[in-house]
Amino acid sequence: MNHEVPVLAGGQPAPVPPADLAQALRYGPFDRALATAIRRRGLSLSRLRAHLGSQDITIAQSTLSYWQRGLRHPTVPRALDTVRALERVLQLPEDSLVVLIGPHQRTADLDQRVPSIPELTETWAGTDALLAEFDGVSGSPCNADLDVATVFDDVRLTAAGEIAEISSTMAVRARRSGPDGFVVTHQSEPDADIDTARVLAGDGCRIGRVRKRPSSAGMVFEVLFDRKLTEGDVHIFSFFLAFSTPVRAPTFYRVIRGRMRNYLIRLYFDPSMLPVRCTRVERAHEGLAPTVSENLLCAPNGFACAYFEGLESSLAGVDFLWE
Repeated sequence: MNHEVPVLAGGQPAPVPPADLAQALRYGPFDRALATAIRRRGLSLSRLRAHLGSQDITIAQSTLSYWQRGLRHPTVPRALDTVRALERVLQLPEDSLVVLIGPHQRTADLDQRVPSIPELTETWAGTDALLAEFDGVSGSPCNADLDVATVFDDVRLTAAGEIAEISSTMAVRARRSGPDGFVVTHQSEPDADIDTARVLAGDGCRIGRVRKRPSSAGMVFEVLFDRKLTEGDVHIFSFFLAFSTPVRAPTFYRVIRGRMRNYLIRLYFDPSMLPVRCTRVERAHEGLAPTVSENLLCAPNGFACAYFEGLESSLAGVDFLWE
């Protein structure tokens, strides 16, 4: 019986990886394997990005962060060169990460994969470029000095099942003194005209820079507080999004980037266009089947709501089934 000897990306024999890394590389998922490999190498994301840059690979630090937390997933063939470069920098066996993103993925969740609703892997790549412009707000990477405690989202849909308005109220707590703003990322449905989207400030803030990427229907904007926060301060603010040319939505969800105590979505459907079914869902990350799935009652007047508590990094929202 023949046994292949693993080699490093670059042709050198690969050392036997520690047990936790070996298991992550064997069974996945990709984010677990990547996070374990980065931790084992002792690299910060900024140093990892610099090493990749020396190999002519350009990638946003925020993208690396999303990949290792499972909030986004590299796509084939688009990200293949980047993933191979990661294998070299992290001194991993050749193709050990590649097989976790391609058609031969070995993760235990393989049979649970379903089409993303909507499929945002490609479109978020454009939003990452916009996010890079906002690093350094209050002297830190985007929102690094703030914890999101509570979010209320009010969502109004048209008689065609399109999301026309989103009103958000957020409560954040300062990890340290200094933050005076929050960076918001919004991703509309594919083919939506993001240029027509309007952003308005509510209580406790004003709108700063707004950047849009029509090719991805994504936008990033900063919400500026009316004061600088000191460590432990809680600040509550609200903002409003309006869309002149929306498209029918199969879902509404929020990306939870860290621990969140409470999240409430209130949905207002047009009574003439009620969904056949509303489902409260949580997903570990896009493309996976829900880890939580619960049918919601949609009243004849078009009102439905979904409540979440004790969330970790995930996607939380409501799926709509239309006729």
